[in-house]
Amino acid sequence: GALSLRIKSRGELSAIDRFRASGAFKALFPRRAPGVEAIILNTAGGVTGGDRFQLSAEVGQGAHLTLTTQAAERAYRSSDGWGRTESTVSVETDATLHWLPQELILFDGCALRRRLRIDLSETARALVVEPVIFGRTAMGETLKTARFHDQIALFRQGRPIYRDAVRMDGNIATQLSRGAVTAGAGAMASLVYVAPDAGAQLAPVRAMLPETGGASLLGDDILVMRVVAAGSHELRRTLLPVLDRLSRDALPTSWRL
Repeated sequence: GALSLRIKSRGELSAIDRFRASGAFKALFPRRAPGVEAIILNTAGGVTGGDRFQLSAEVGQGAHLTLTTQAAERAYRSSDGWGRTESTVSVETDATLHWLPQELILFDGCALRRRLRIDLSETARALVVEPVIFGRTAMGETLKTARFHDQIALFRQGRPIYRDAVRMDGNIATQLSRGAVTAGAGAMASLVYVAPDAGAQLAPVRAMLPETGGASLLGDDILVMRVVAAGSHELRRTLLPVLDRLSRDALPTSWRL
């Protein structure tokens, strides 16, 4: 599947400038002024070996785009080869991106390579979150043979301001049990907030986090957060108030269904 989208500013509102989708990638656009909200759907139901998904988006000058998903994405058992997803987003002058996909659920036997690159102008803003669930613990699932390679990178004017990579192969459940990894937690989320008020948000965000989470500043306007939790319910319970605050109560409705 492939999806390409460009958003432009139209006065105080944002509007779709270009849109194209093919294969199993689709999108819905709820009417939520003043920004554009795009809900991405994978009609294949998940990602498995041999699948290729590519998303590209441009947020024009002064525009506001929220990208989310209809439900959790699923990485299923792969019988042959890797499933791959690659997303690239550019955010122009005075534009805002909210990258807010719901959880990625990894199933035993999955093989997923995922890459996200976001290019920001000097005055662009961004709120980026990536939650991952390492097997459905409520269903008694453990990841004994899974492979998960994940990369997230943010650039400003071509300069890297944030890079994160996760590489797990084999018995992921055993790796997660280590104290330096997640100490047995089954869910994790990474968050990046790039905005002039990032410094002012640090103390309130820290106050919302459990002992298994942390937040810090990479710069005066770059806040990063990492949290691990026992499972998806506990993770979402932590994420919702943080995302509400940083999005200024503009979290997509699909997050609450």
